Amino acid sequence: MQRAALFGSPGGGPGGGSGPGPGPGPGKMAAGDLGELLVPYMPTIRVPRSGDRVYKAECAFSYDSPISEGGLYVCMNTFLAFGREHVERHYRKTGQCVYMHLKRHIREKVTGASGGVLPKRRNPKLFLDLEMTGDLNSDDYEYEDEAKLVIFPDHYEIALPNIEELPALVTIACDAVLNSKSPYRKQEPDSWENELQVSKHANNLMQLDNGVRIPPSGWKCAKCDLRENLWLNLTDGTILCGKWFFDNMGGNGHALDHYKEMGYPLAVKLGTITPDGADVYSFQEEESVLDPHLAKHLAHFGIDMLQMHSTENGTRDSDVKPRISEWEVIQESGMKLKPMYGSGYTGMRNLGNSCYLSAVMQAIFSIPEFQRMYVGNLARIFDYSPLDPTQDFNTQMAKLGHGLLSGQYSKPPMKSELIEQVMKEEHKPQQNGISPCMFKAFVSKSHPEFSSNRQQDAQEFFLHLVNLVERNRIGSENPSDVFRFVVEERIQCCQSRKVRYTERVDYLMQLPVAMEAATNKDELIAYELTRREAETSRRPLPELVRARIPFSACLQAFSEPDNVEDFWSSALQAKSAGVKTSRFASFPEYLVVQIKKFTFGLDWVPKKFDVSIDMPDLLDINHLRATGLQPGEEELPDIAPPIVIPDDPKDRLMNHYMEPPDIDESSVMQLAEMGFPLEACRKAVYYTGNMGPEVAFNWIIGHMEEPDFAEPLSLPGFGGSATMGATAFGAIGLDNQPPEEIVAIITSMGFQRNQAIQALKASNNNLERALDWIFSHPELEEDNEFIAHMMEMENNANANIISESKPDGPRVRDGSGRYELFGFISHMGPSTMSGHYVCHIKKEGRWVIYNDHKVCASERPPKDLGYMYFYHRISS
Repeated sequence: MQRAALFGSPGGGPGGGSGPGPGPGPGKMAAGDLGELLVPYMPTIRVPRSGDRVYKAECAFSYDSPISEGGLYVCMNTFLAFGREHVERHYRKTGQCVYMHLKRHIREKVTGASGGVLPKRRNPKLFLDLEMTGDLNSDDYEYEDEAKLVIFPDHYEIALPNIEELPALVTIACDAVLNSKSPYRKQEPDSWENELQVSKHANNLMQLDNGVRIPPSGWKCAKCDLRENLWLNLTDGTILCGKWFFDNMGGNGHALDHYKEMGYPLAVKLGTITPDGADVYSFQEEESVLDPHLAKHLAHFGIDMLQMHSTENGTRDSDVKPRISEWEVIQESGMKLKPMYGSGYTGMRNLGNSCYLSAVMQAIFSIPEFQRMYVGNLARIFDYSPLDPTQDFNTQMAKLGHGLLSGQYSKPPMKSELIEQVMKEEHKPQQNGISPCMFKAFVSKSHPEFSSNRQQDAQEFFLHLVNLVERNRIGSENPSDVFRFVVEERIQCCQSRKVRYTERVDYLMQLPVAMEAATNKDELIAYELTRREAETSRRPLPELVRARIPFSACLQAFSEPDNVEDFWSSALQAKSAGVKTSRFASFPEYLVVQIKKFTFGLDWVPKKFDVSIDMPDLLDINHLRATGLQPGEEELPDIAPPIVIPDDPKDRLMNHYMEPPDIDESSVMQLAEMGFPLEACRKAVYYTGNMGPEVAFNWIIGHMEEPDFAEPLSLPGFGGSATMGATAFGAIGLDNQPPEEIVAIITSMGFQRNQAIQALKASNNNLERALDWIFSHPELEEDNEFIAHMMEMENNANANIISESKPDGPRVRDGSGRYELFGFISHMGPSTMSGHYVCHIKKEGRWVIYNDHKVCASERPPKDLGYMYFYHRISS
């Protein structure tokens, strides 16, 4: 213990020692009564163990901190922290009475005789591990931390330290809480990367001269055709899949099997290669490692990693003038932007490459449906939150929404402060914003990319968030309904001219960049020649010339037919040429448009189309409405592709009989372990062509509300269902009652029947997940009332939700295809794995720029340089 270092001497510090604190009064206890006072609460006071998360810097329900006016209360049993307006709720719900109150006092420094501040020295009065903002680092202020125990409900206060008077257990517990590290410490930049060791195989790695060259895309496992979680063996260039992990990264372990068979130790994960390195794993050392010769090892297979570092004249990509220009234009640098304060004008502090999250969440909470769902129901969501609200999605969404929209964390400086700043010629109003540490930790947990400190793709995070909203909806209310639409895909066999119509669910429209339609081709050619000459002669680069692309050309490219790879025509019973066109079977209420700006060059260098597209403020896509089967069109026969005859001779005897379809059972079981019905998992794997668990998982999310979601797979030509190995608990529809045998198992453990039924419905009739659900929802009886209320609200508010495809199909809000632009997210930098994101949103008739914690009125919104655009429907 560091008790002496933390608490100081028994008589030191304000309010410390054996006295009752700074002055007698209500809530203050005499020293002799402390031990007796705490006796009834001793069983509830815990010492944090190594696995406990101790929250000392952020309230579970708000963005209050020890710097806030009311300070922060840390429960001495759960170690959750609460602001002054939320601590009573936790006390009423849990009955926990003892809290540690933490407060950081900020005062102006006393000036010396000469008028300057006193010399800087180490402040022994600071013991809280808090983030120091730019304001708090000012030389004009001094800080003092205060800690005390508060006993509810009478608010008795015990100033700390009181080492001699407090029971030993209480002193140890207080000391451990104050010494504990932040639960987000692991998210700090490069913390985990520093722990990696250089592989002992890196210096003398054998690489086979087998002529293997790896393309920049189109990878798949050499053994199972899986297309995600792929690893490139650095010895022989074989691409194989990794293992299935709890974070939903699929795989069948073929990379490990290859090592066991061949003994080749190092592999690099495809998709993680950046100018700064990549994820390298050593099978022999059984851990992630560093490979100092990675560029050389990748170059052996045609991957030029070094070229990603610099251009021909030796300057880094980020130093090239065109990129700087992009940063200046998008962030509106050089303009005197007026800071905005108040409701809806709160920024988010960058936690280290978290700008992608901030930009998406600002756009999300500018949408009324999300505001109503999470902020409108704030009190009820908080009241019915689980015992650990830091691990509840709806609670953290409501907390973030309130933080962004309330204006509580976006207040203009006081008039006196402005006068002082002007006098000091430091008139630079500071905007604090909120730090979304808790939100980021929750939404990114178990996700290999978002849980890291690396830059991520805002489009991928948007879809990840929609997935979380879908999985954590309350009752039947789902604000992500506003993004959902149905796509009709028409595939035509070029030889027989027959067609097949299918539908799928999507949440954003991806527009290709029609580079060939640039209206300034002559300027681009001249610029490229001048740029190359400047690089060769090491002269300053010319002013950037961007390709100007008409939006109509991008829309035309979206609507044109695409070739279908490996198309099997059921009319010809053979592979043939096929083309696919996509149309909207329904239009969403809010249309999200992504410009597909990023790609890989043939040299593996990530490339970004630095283009200007004249995105319209008003958009009409009614002409893209799907029409379905037209008169004169003949449908392709509903015949499944033939079963591939295996190479193993002992299996050929089986092909004399009609076999069931080829379904990857390992993928099925991996999905079933996540709690989905077995038959739904089998259908997902089959209909996605055995492309792996992650692709099948996306199919499941898009088809969960279909009435036959969990019914057995039935295919023409197989005489019934294609079920193999179904258990007694499989093949249960979502709307049906859970099986009585599973209900009986749960009730035999002492739980109530209504608890068992609700838990099984919430977990798709998976016994293990249902038990976990019960243990994590001890407030079930209260939740029943809440869910009933939310369902009633949903029925009244969302009566306009219809299904375009079929009565029980995906929930969509179909309507007109006319839209108006209200927000866009822009990206700066050469690839999605680096750079910076900002968001522009139109509020109260004017554009506002959200650049991390800075929120200002936009003077020149760069609508032509955006990456994601947000449109809302214009009512007819």
